[in-house]
Amino acid sequence: MTNRAFTDGSAGDVDYACIGQAYAIYRQPDPMIAAQILRALGSARTVLNVGAGTGSYEPHDRNVTAVEPSATMRAQRPPDRPPAIDAIAESLPFPDRSFDAAMASFTVHQWSDLDKGIAELRRVTTGPIVILAPDPDRIHDFWLTHYLPETLDLELGRLPAISRLVHLLGETSTVTPVPVPLNCTDGFTEAYYGRPERLLEQGVQRAMSSWTLTPAAAISRFNIHFAAALASGDWDARFGELRNQPTYTGSLRLIVRP
Repeated sequence: MTNRAFTDGSAGDVDYACIGQAYAIYRQPDPMIAAQILRALGSARTVLNVGAGTGSYEPHDRNVTAVEPSATMRAQRPPDRPPAIDAIAESLPFPDRSFDAAMASFTVHQWSDLDKGIAELRRVTTGPIVILAPDPDRIHDFWLTHYLPETLDLELGRLPAISRLVHLLGETSTVTPVPVPLNCTDGFTEAYYGRPERLLEQGVQRAMSSWTLTPAAAISRFNIHFAAALASGDWDARFGELRNQPTYTGSLRLIVRP
């Protein structure tokens, strides 16, 4: 992954000053996913959220400290969330063993040095470390591969292997699939598994970093061809049962160091 410096402090390969303006509208924490994260945090009272963004999945019943390098994302945090500290995962401004637990959701692929970032999480945390991330080995299981493989190929080049995350966190770490509900409120790609029309919305597309990195020509082709596939009934003939499937277990995983 290419890492760049952006004017608003964005990490990794995405400029959130450009794509993050409406991020909080489309990327609301989903209650079912949030409950799984909360269970993984156990009885921790102090929680560090690294790559915290707009505050998704931060527990409301704990003392949360948020770290987020993007000024655009920090500005969109709700008023009931603590202000985020301007810092990066690879250099956390906290003493050793400062927190009962740490969490990182949809962010590790943006870190410039994954080994150092995980080492920092381990340094400042005494208890559980909870990471929510897609499994790159399962990315192309999703039906989008038939319509926009370029975006999924981009994900393959950005996402760390789950086995690597386990190795860095510690071999006692567990990996659990995370089912995605049909009405998922967190607008990542697989969240729309049974609501395919929404993937044609510009706002939805711009709230997903891999889509913003996909060549414009590929997105334009997708918009035309996928709209036609929906209108003709081609998508429904192949995948229509997903419209009524309560949950979808795809690539999303919860990796937890106890």
